[in-house]
Amino acid sequence: MAYTEIYFKSWCPYSQRALALLTSKGVEFQAIDLTHDADELEQTMRKRSGRTSVPQVFIDGQHIGGYDDLAALDAAGELDRLLSGDDASRAA
Repeated sequence: MAYTEIYFKSWCPYSQRALALLTSKGVEFQAIDLTHDADELEQTMRKRSGRTSVPQVFIDGQHIGGYDDLAALDAAGELDRLLSGDDASRAA
């Protein structure tokens, strides 16, 4: 399984959709809640992704994007491959 992280805020509907999509895939992921203590974590997220909006998803260190990006990968059949860690584009 790929190492998956999601930065989210509890009040954000797109965050909730992204969390639900990842949960529905049955994968383990690290959920980093930016709701209450956001400053330091938001700076970390901004450095990693260049974005300040939530959610932001990373799979094996690769920035995937937000919910729309995650859903598009799922619709294209690519999300399961990434989540399984079976990414042929990674160096061996």
